[in-house]
Amino acid sequence: MSAPKRKVSGAVGAILGLVGMSVIAGVLVTAMVTPALAVTGLGANSTISVFENLPSYIKPDALSQTSSVYGKNQDGSEVLLASFFEQNRQTIGWNDISQYVKDALVATEDPRFYVHGGVDVQSTTRALIGNFVSGDIQSGASTISQQYVKNILVQRAEAITDPDQEKAAYAEATATTFDRKLKEMKLAIGLEKEYSKDDILLGYLNISLFGGRVYGIQAASEYYFGVSAKDLTLPQAASLVATVNEPEGLRIDDPDNIPANQARRDKDVLASMLKEHVITQQQHDDAVATPVTPNITPPSTGCQTAIDGAGFFCDYVKKIIEQDPAFGDTADAREHALNTGGYHISTTLDMNLQKSADDTVKYYIPYSDPDLDLGAVLVTVEPGTGRVTSMAQNKNFSEDPAAPADATSINYSTDVDYGGSTGFQVGSTYKLFTLINWLQTGHSLGDIVNGSNGQKFNQSTFRNCEGTGGGTYSPQNDAGEAGGRASVLTQFEESVNNAFIAMSQQLDACDIRDVAKSLGVHRADNGPLQTNITAVLGTNEIAPLTMAAAYAGVINKGMFCSPVAIDSITDASGAPVDVPKSTCTQAIDPKIAVAATYAMQGVIQSGTATPANPYDGTSHAGKTGTTDNEESVWLVGGTTKLVTASWTGNVTGHVSIRHTAIDGPGSGNVYSGLSRLYMWRDFYKNTADAYGGDGFPTPDRNLTNGTSVTVPDVSGLSMDAAQSKLNSAGFNPSDGGAVDSDKPAGQVARTDPPGGSSITKGSNITVYTSNGKLVNLPDTTGDSISSATSALKGFTVTTAVSPDPTCKPDTVVSQTPGAGLVNPSTTPVSLVICPKK
Repeated sequence: MSAPKRKVSGAVGAILGLVGMSVIAGVLVTAMVTPALAVTGLGANSTISVFENLPSYIKPDALSQTSSVYGKNQDGSEVLLASFFEQNRQTIGWNDISQYVKDALVATEDPRFYVHGGVDVQSTTRALIGNFVSGDIQSGASTISQQYVKNILVQRAEAITDPDQEKAAYAEATATTFDRKLKEMKLAIGLEKEYSKDDILLGYLNISLFGGRVYGIQAASEYYFGVSAKDLTLPQAASLVATVNEPEGLRIDDPDNIPANQARRDKDVLASMLKEHVITQQQHDDAVATPVTPNITPPSTGCQTAIDGAGFFCDYVKKIIEQDPAFGDTADAREHALNTGGYHISTTLDMNLQKSADDTVKYYIPYSDPDLDLGAVLVTVEPGTGRVTSMAQNKNFSEDPAAPADATSINYSTDVDYGGSTGFQVGSTYKLFTLINWLQTGHSLGDIVNGSNGQKFNQSTFRNCEGTGGGTYSPQNDAGEAGGRASVLTQFEESVNNAFIAMSQQLDACDIRDVAKSLGVHRADNGPLQTNITAVLGTNEIAPLTMAAAYAGVINKGMFCSPVAIDSITDASGAPVDVPKSTCTQAIDPKIAVAATYAMQGVIQSGTATPANPYDGTSHAGKTGTTDNEESVWLVGGTTKLVTASWTGNVTGHVSIRHTAIDGPGSGNVYSGLSRLYMWRDFYKNTADAYGGDGFPTPDRNLTNGTSVTVPDVSGLSMDAAQSKLNSAGFNPSDGGAVDSDKPAGQVARTDPPGGSSITKGSNITVYTSNGKLVNLPDTTGDSISSATSALKGFTVTTAVSPDPTCKPDTVVSQTPGAGLVNPSTTPVSLVICPKK
């Protein structure tokens, strides 16, 4: 059979091949003499003018590398939470790679690698002749140095953010043309002027694609075989080197590719290694007899892979990096830095605390509930540093839009900007800031305030820099407590709403807000903190992390430290990267903070959080919170070492969880309203208290007991004059309304406590005015009936006949009530009479 005729295109290619050969011949004159001559740049002549006009040097760029986020064990060792990458790559050093890999690559791809000057003359000549005969470019005879150059150019192309420019650059870097080949050859020669052979081989092994998004020998070793590159066996090393030739077609995570991979491994890689005498016949035979057996170990890609429920914390760290200008000027730049910078991100997460928090939340609270959108959180901050040491919630982390009900990407612990919700009303946990402002303004925990139900507050009497409204406000105590008159300490321990409304009436709403702001408190939705009359009862929607940090500041003697989640970051070269740092400020006077902490101790020991007391000898302080309709319930507090916000609530909608019986995975039947207390208790008793906790300092006596002063007598004064006199004496007067009195209507009849009493300065004094209705009731006993009737004119009088037959006729035998001041309209008079005979 005659040979087939060459196609026109093949003939044209052959002509171009001849032209190309005439150009490349000049290159080979330079490259073929010796490697030494090639790297000196000598010997260029007029036949390679095209060659001379090409760039002569290429510097390897910093490679796109995997960034990883780590938590910490108690012994200081690190635990991988998640990795982020565009290309799964970990750049490693020469000694971190198995010698089998190095020998396999050189033997298979470039046997004369250590003797040529960047271009292998023999291979290139052979390829040129073959391409000429075929009429096409079928072989490039690229050396490892040339392949490295090509990979560098491809990496540069893939780093271009403009899609059109990236496509053009990639096409140029991979084009099967003589021009591209010339450029590659000259750059390879220039590369070898600047770098050693081992450096070039190492660079090649770190840059190469091994299929999918797996780049570099370390990531390939871990992904395909579950081992480090330095621990690869001969068969494993040969299998990975075989993959480089055709990454997508020979990648062994696809079982269909394994036969082809094994064929190339055996017939090309292992055979070449034997030929080049880098392995023995026995090693060759044993390796060939070993089947390709992958151990696919996917990288920890994204926060959904984090262990112990740490996905939400991991995402919080990711959001910090994506938003902080320290990591780039734009959002795209910051995301690119995270995915390519090879960051080693050491976080503040304590894996021991995290596991305990995650186990505890999921013990008490189910992942989902058919009746309501139930959420729960335990998030912990370290006083004095702001380090976030745990962040758990009753869900699995997932960014999948089709995730089931037990998973979400919404982080209930954080602000909306950091992956969180828009926050939750904090209820009575906000009362801490009113208490602090109360102490700041000269009051004490011993002051007596009225927390009674049924009070009506005139809203125009409240001070607010943003303006006050009119009308009356009649709040109710949360659980229907009678309230009554009691010390501020008791009212705080029992969380009596009306007491704190009464206290806020003596303060300025904006000052209370400013106390909260000084402790880092802000709305989770970025809106301004509300200052209306109900704000002191916790209507602002705030993230649990924010409340934990604020309480940590108070417990830390008023030194507030902003929350931080990252301890340190190093880049791919090991150089430190600036990270957001906690800012610590003395937000509250230490003496005031100590007194407030003392009040919080009472909440745990004998107040609304008694069921949460671990009773383990460690000092604890905190405050409960419950919102209207009990949609959210809280306990925030802890020790001098760790402060935790425990929250349970209905994430969406307005359904009460007060008496909702929930059945967590291990809790049995627990009412939602108690869950926040039990979670907090178990977390501290089982784990957190093992971290220690100092005893809280004793507060100044004048902040706990106050100063006793005498209540002035204001009876007979007008209400305005009486209130002014009581204010001047350091008391807080309130209008108790009109009462029966013989004083002229409108004058003060009496006070409670009465004038002359010795009570704590700043206490509430109720002032009662006279209605003028009391008159003197005479004693008519012994008077005649007609005289008595005349004397009792204006009174309602009833009579009864005395049963005593010996009584004096026509005489009043007895009178009830007796003589004294009475109100004729409300007090009837009963007479026992002895009638006429």
